[in-house]
Amino acid sequence: MAIHFSNIKEFIGTRVSWDDRADLFTPEAATAIRAKVEERTVLVFPEVDLTDDEQLKITELLGPKVRLTGKFNVQDNNEDVYQVTLDEKINPQPEYVLGTFFWHMDGLSVDMPPPFATLLSCRIAPDKGGETEFCSTYAAYEGLPDDDKQAIEGLVGVHSVRASLSPIADAIPEKHRERVMGIGGGMEREHPIVWTHESGRKSLVIGTTTDRIVGMEVPAARALLIRLQEWAAQPNFSLRHKWKKGDFVIWDNTGAMHRAIPYDKSTGRMMHRTSIAGTEAVAA
Repeated sequence: MAIHFSNIKEFIGTRVSWDDRADLFTPEAATAIRAKVEERTVLVFPEVDLTDDEQLKITELLGPKVRLTGKFNVQDNNEDVYQVTLDEKINPQPEYVLGTFFWHMDGLSVDMPPPFATLLSCRIAPDKGGETEFCSTYAAYEGLPDDDKQAIEGLVGVHSVRASLSPIADAIPEKHRERVMGIGGGMEREHPIVWTHESGRKSLVIGTTTDRIVGMEVPAARALLIRLQEWAAQPNFSLRHKWKKGDFVIWDNTGAMHRAIPYDKSTGRMMHRTSIAGTEAVAA
């Protein structure tokens, strides 16, 4: 096996290179890649140009795959590979993608452990906008002053799809606003703000899915959640990736928030996404 890792920033991000492309599809590479995802949060494979079958092979080598969304899209590729696009010929429900313009973690509003990792391949890169930003919620927690750590220990956030779509609610046509906002049946999930992982490390569980905090007045709760987002997104803990066609990125969804920089739907931006199932529920 001949794959190589080079860090992009101090607290987040590693670039992957290889001597032989075939080395990426071995169990030995999968073990090294998964460990590096857990350590560095975001891995970038520049212009590797994976096919759907190759992306699924890497996904399955890293862990069991999981689907996060219903079959919203009208797509003719493998249904286990979700096409992230604003093209209404493929995605007749683009609001789901518009909601990704805001900091979030995947899978916090559904009744299952959050996915361990998300894998994204760039098929069409826009000339302007469309970058993806990541921030390490491990590094963000570790960097908090002790007083702030004590203040948030034991707090529980309430998560929902409705909360994640609230920033774009006014952009959803009124005739089907309630249907879209009610994706997932209006389910709410409660998670500790501070996640103590089985490894013993701690991270923040925040983002736009977090509507409020149990037992706290709503204005104070939402102000605290925004402050924590701003803290986590500071340059020390975050990374912006400018996509090129063929780029492939894997990130630790249990220890990172991410968001897409807005872009015009006419650019045709297209990403292919797979996800790896989580193995642990959020725990205090």
